[in-house]
Amino acid sequence: MTSTPPLVVETLRGGRVESLHAVDAVVASSDGSIVAIHGDGGRGVFPRSSIKALQALPLVESGAADRFGFTTAHLALACSSHNGEPMHTQGAGEMLAAAGLSPTCLECGAQLPHHAGDHEALVRAGMPVTAIHNNCSGKHSGFLAFAVQQGFQPAGYVRFGHPVQKEIAGVLETVTGAAHGEDNYGIDGCSIPTYEIPLASLARAYAKFAIGEAAGKVRSAAMLRLRDACMAHPEMVAGTGGFDTAIMQAMAGRVFTKTGAEGVFAIAIPELGLGAALKCRDGAGRAAEVACAFLVESLLEAAESELSQDELNALKRLANPVLKNRNRIEVGGLRMQA
Repeated sequence: MTSTPPLVVETLRGGRVESLHAVDAVVASSDGSIVAIHGDGGRGVFPRSSIKALQALPLVESGAADRFGFTTAHLALACSSHNGEPMHTQGAGEMLAAAGLSPTCLECGAQLPHHAGDHEALVRAGMPVTAIHNNCSGKHSGFLAFAVQQGFQPAGYVRFGHPVQKEIAGVLETVTGAAHGEDNYGIDGCSIPTYEIPLASLARAYAKFAIGEAAGKVRSAAMLRLRDACMAHPEMVAGTGGFDTAIMQAMAGRVFTKTGAEGVFAIAIPELGLGAALKCRDGAGRAAEVACAFLVESLLEAAESELSQDELNALKRLANPVLKNRNRIEVGGLRMQA
């Protein structure tokens, strides 16, 4: 398929364009065909956290999620990049306890909660910031539960070559169709391996995820279970004020999105059987959010899918965020270049 130019997001200040952000994007169908390419669709990208819902497949497929009684909220947390809010840390703690483990088993590293109020509450209570506050603690709790289910040694589960990471890499290879090995891996922010793959491969994987079209009933069912859990509990996927929370709440079961560091996004639109992936070339996350909202709206409108006024207003707002300074004065915004 012929590529069109990359999407371009403008950052405005004083009514003038201050910055431009080029975004590569690919839209794919569940049959593997490419529907649209904006920019360089074949470029290699590290999916980062955008791939978490696929990394959670072994948790469900192995029977660990059922064995340990994980709820849909727990499954959404296993796919999350959360804020470290009490609902997130409590959920991760419940997952670990159900598997007979404790937060000390987490190897993702300590991270301050996203919201200052949550950090202040810890200080007032005399409690330390630990790995359970890490935005990836839900995913890591899922990894540890999977390790227990399979009889793997939990210690070192983050390392390349550990049985947990070998199993996950194998699943990702199958679902994306791209190699995940020694030649194309790096270390993610939470210390697990992350693999550079073509942007188009990520889009194809999420097209499968959109409708559960995978090899075998077990995998297809696992995809649908994780997809539906995330759309039912978007507050667990990101948290208060998070983009993924906002767009999935606004679209109420119609759209799945998952952000990744350095301006990556994965999108699944079940009613259209489409998946998409995008990467902001300069790694700007807020520009990637604008492109994500724009792409979701464009794909639904192109398919003549009816959007309610509330849905349309939410997508327009997310695609045109206002920028304010520390005095809460409006100083500019972001928008798609016409």
